[in-house]
Amino acid sequence: MAQPKRRWSKARTHAKRSTWKKEQPNVATCPHCHEPVLPHRVCGNCGYYDGKQVVAMNETENK
Repeated sequence: MAQPKRRWSKARTHAKRSTWKKEQPNVATCPHCHEPVLPHRVCGNCGYYDGKQVVAMNETENK
C-alpha cells in the first residue's frame, strides 16, 4: 500500500482540524423594523436593541 512521501506540517494539521465546527451565524429579525440582524446586537437599520432605541438614527439614513 502507498505511503505519504513526507509529513504534513503542524500548521496544516491544525488548520484542517480547526474547521470541523464552523457553521453559519444565526440570524434573527428585528422586532421593530423586521430586518435581519445578528442576535444580541443593535439593529443597524433602526438602532433598536431590546425594545429601546440605543443609537439615534437620522430619518435620511433610515430610508
